[in-house]
Amino acid sequence: MKRRILLVDDDLAVLLTLKAVLELHGFEVETAGSSAEALARMASGVYQMVISDLRMETEEAGLEVLRTARRQAYDPATALLTAYPPSGEHWDRKSGHVRHREGEDWSGENSDSLLIKPLGTGDLLRQVEALLVRHADRQLRQRNAAAKAQETGRQAG
Repeated sequence: MKRRILLVDDDLAVLLTLKAVLELHGFEVETAGSSAEALARMASGVYQMVISDLRMETEEAGLEVLRTARRQAYDPATALLTAYPPSGEHWDRKSGHVRHREGEDWSGENSDSLLIKPLGTGDLLRQVEALLVRHADRQLRQRNAAAKAQETGRQAG
């Protein structure tokens, strides 16, 4: 079964280029040219990953897309795509976490990864694959912890 990605960007050239690259490497890719279109697609589809441009209709439209993705029952991996990476105090290069101007960590709430445009094909594929593996590992740990807690509850009861 192909892994499904929702790719969101208001720049048609970027959208079609990334879609072609990902499809050539075995992914099933749906696209959205706006945050509103992305929200509608997430409501009617299931994706293993959602990648969204940061700046679309508004400066932070992509963050709303990723916030919505994180609330989906199917729990997709998320990545923020931007040509304008945060600088200095806004981006922790070691962890890849982005901090909002007021200091809160965007990654915990919104994005598992930050993808900086322009992306080479190799970089894109490595980052997407690594993110999917990390996300699957996190999901497995969460399921195992929930099963252990449930078993402990049964033994105590």
